[in-house]
Amino acid sequence: MSSTQRNTAPREILPEPTLRRLPWYLAYVSLLKNRNVEYVSSTAISRELNVDASQIAKDLSYLSIKGKTRIGYEVVRLERELREFLGFKTVHNAIIVGTGSLGAALIADSGLSRYGLNIVAGFDVNPKLVNTTICGIPVYDITDLPRKRRELDAEIAVIAVPVEVAQDIADTCVAAGIKALWNFTPFRIKTAGDIVIQNTSIYSHLAVMYNRLDTKNQGSL
Repeated sequence: MSSTQRNTAPREILPEPTLRRLPWYLAYVSLLKNRNVEYVSSTAISRELNVDASQIAKDLSYLSIKGKTRIGYEVVRLERELREFLGFKTVHNAIIVGTGSLGAALIADSGLSRYGLNIVAGFDVNPKLVNTTICGIPVYDITDLPRKRRELDAEIAVIAVPVEVAQDIADTCVAAGIKALWNFTPFRIKTAGDIVIQNTSIYSHLAVMYNRLDTKNQGSL
């Protein structure tokens, strides 16, 4: 095979485990690109990320990307195709509901913008936070959400509120026209079937980490 190729076949709905691995590959090939590495094989990626090389090749096949025989993937092309395929090159306007410590930290995270998430506003009920700014991003009263969402053309809401109001906030966001919810609370919100929900509970990850750590410690006694 003489060069890296990509066809334009209709995109499949990818298995979630594959979607979770693709950003790992992107992060690694981005490092290689910065080091001016020209080619990388699935075996090399496998050694670095501890993912089976055959699985990597299968994951990348969803993008219809093929590498040169015995040389591998062209790093610059692979990085570009991964970033585009994952939607990181497209700007997605988003709001954050709940601008306490977690919400404020997410607003301040400039790295999110490099992956296409453009935080355009925050919303809160706390009068000490409403009508302030966080890193230049305005914070509005939650009652202004329907009007401001339309003005800002936001399609994503990041939910970082106390667990007891998570469902109410999700309902408010959907009623305002939000199409996707990134939920940082441990509450499993429910919405209509056409709303995209991504749950990212740091508490769940902590629970898994603590359990594995305890198990490991007990095994070493």
